[in-house]
Amino acid sequence: MQPSQLSSGDITADRRADYAKMLDEGGEPAAAAELMEQALELAPAWAAGWFRLGSYREKAGEKEGAAAAYRKVVEFDASDVFGAGLKLALLGEAATPDQPPSRYVERLFDDYADHFETSLVEKLDYSVPRKLADLVSATGQHYRLAVDLGCGTGLLGPEIRSRVDRLEGFDLSQNMLAKAAEKQVYDHLAVADLSLDADASGLFAGHAAHRADLITAADVLMYLGNLENTFALVATLAAPDATFAFSVEDAGSPEGFHLAPSLRYAHSEAHVRGLCDRHGFDIVEIRRSTIRKDGGKPVAGILFLTRRTA
Repeated sequence: MQPSQLSSGDITADRRADYAKMLDEGGEPAAAAELMEQALELAPAWAAGWFRLGSYREKAGEKEGAAAAYRKVVEFDASDVFGAGLKLALLGEAATPDQPPSRYVERLFDDYADHFETSLVEKLDYSVPRKLADLVSATGQHYRLAVDLGCGTGLLGPEIRSRVDRLEGFDLSQNMLAKAAEKQVYDHLAVADLSLDADASGLFAGHAAHRADLITAADVLMYLGNLENTFALVATLAAPDATFAFSVEDAGSPEGFHLAPSLRYAHSEAHVRGLCDRHGFDIVEIRRSTIRKDGGKPVAGILFLTRRTA
């Protein structure tokens, strides 16, 4: 649920917030912020309201005021479901976090599930599942067990189903998993948090390690930031000689990773190469490609095909 859909519990505050939203949509963010301030006087602990105020102030060019509002969001919602900490980092008011809050990512995709495929495929020219499946197909292998990390609504599943005996999908969002289940191509679907360690992630609940000979992560790693823990999870999941195929948004520089204005993380090729080296994956092939559009502009990505060192 978006911040604008969350009630403060005060009818008058909600009404003023609704008017503020109308002003913002009409191109008057400064006026929207002023009215939102009035709403928050009536509901001072309303985290979603503070996030909206931060957004209006940011649009109006009030950087310090926006940062103050985002700090209030974190004060009243320690789980940071709205990603205010990421906003503070982009404003230069906080260090870039290694990971986004799990609750933020979960809410983002729970809200997005119903129109995810329409928005991505039809409007944003999203093409990673097909391109990643082409990389996997180029190996000429048939796989015993494929694990699709961050499977979302299951866009990659149908693309690789014919090449695997068993297909498992994991995602942080229950709503996304429900959509994936409708496709009836996955043998097993479950919740997993790739930002956590092996014991807490959910990937190994009832399952042994080193079991998958194909692991995929299509358009997932940009929601994880620091990938050390994720690569450690994949290394634990991977059988000897396993294939790991994944995509990242291209940072466009040799330096590590950074948080983009989209609130997604971009990673450099050199950074990913270092991760592969440290966690026992040999790079078989790299392809650069436009992976989607954002604000009408192409988003550059890098697709990797790697193999676990036996």
